Amino acid sequence: MAEQKRDYYEVLGIQKGATDAEIKSAYRKLAKKYHPDANPGDAEAEAKFKEASEAYAVLSDSEKRKKYDQFGHAAFEGGAGGGGFDFSNMDFGDIFSDIFGGGGFGGFGDIFGGGRRADPNAPRKGADVRAGVRITFEEAAFGVEKELTLDLKELCPTCNGSGSKPGTRKTTCTKCGGKGRIVVTQQSFFGTMQNVTTCPECGGSGQVIQEKCSGCHGSGYITKRKKISVTIPGGIDDGQTVRIREQGEPGKNGGPRGDLLVTVRVSSSNKFERRDYDLFSTVDITYPQAVLGAEILVETIDGKVVYKVEPGTQNGKTVRFRGKGVTNLRTRNTRGDLYVTFNVTVPTNLSSQAKDLLKEYDLATGDSLRAPDLSGVDGNQSKAKRGFGRKKK
Repeated sequence: MAEQKRDYYEVLGIQKGATDAEIKSAYRKLAKKYHPDANPGDAEAEAKFKEASEAYAVLSDSEKRKKYDQFGHAAFEGGAGGGGFDFSNMDFGDIFSDIFGGGGFGGFGDIFGGGRRADPNAPRKGADVRAGVRITFEEAAFGVEKELTLDLKELCPTCNGSGSKPGTRKTTCTKCGGKGRIVVTQQSFFGTMQNVTTCPECGGSGQVIQEKCSGCHGSGYITKRKKISVTIPGGIDDGQTVRIREQGEPGKNGGPRGDLLVTVRVSSSNKFERRDYDLFSTVDITYPQAVLGAEILVETIDGKVVYKVEPGTQNGKTVRFRGKGVTNLRTRNTRGDLYVTFNVTVPTNLSSQAKDLLKEYDLATGDSLRAPDLSGVDGNQSKAKRGFGRKKK
């Protein structure tokens, strides 16, 4: 008994009333996921791709879809193509050039006939180079210049990047006849197909080197140690990247160099906490300073400044120092603020003299912080009132 086919709408994961655009979008996703070129040797993926293509062949055609909606799979039994479908008239080239940009993914556009092929001899930008640098918390706040030493590719001075021995010339590739592409014939479940691919002999250039340059061994490049100055802007945060234009690998066929991408790692501070462009810190003050007020030195990222503590300052009070934060990365002429929280310290080791003075202060202020007067209260009663001597239940 033949295996029963799944519903085509179920195969594509769409509703029965789906629009043409929804059908195409659903097939595009499945084709990209299960195409044999993306899953070499995977029989299950190939079967899913064939199933999705069959469903798309029917549902994308208004007449076939109408018949399928009325009669189901029975509408095509005994039709062309073994399963009732003729793929020869399907415009798969259009949909795959939409998906992969004209053969940009393993030659899909070439397989289905369609899509533009990039000229292998056209100027191409060089590859980007990645590097890293560590800076201090303060350097991140204000910006800094750093010098990096990197090993980068440069055009070979002996052959000027051609790869050929001086005095010799490249010759036309015999494998592709100078076209840079070859046609590969292969069998698939669609039948015999022709795939246009880059010539492996010349790499798509259409020319081959007869005698290699001794300076670069035919690559056209040499590796050179180079010092590059990197401007790191103020306000940069940990993990962000600075791009230096055209300081990467050299381009091909006269194309521009790639870029240098420098990832910045910022060391932490034991004085400040950063939140966006604002800074936060804690400053300890003594009890007398909090009560009477005092002039103290407060440390900012610019250095120490004098601050007048107001009399009666409470523990946990926060004050704001405008413009004492981090440089704004987007508007370089502005900075965040510094928020300082005061922590009133309580002494733990007092001399006898200090204790006496503190008792005098307590009497002088009349504060109700002293122990209650327990005269006239018997011992058991006083203990009970203070929570002592209670029997355990």
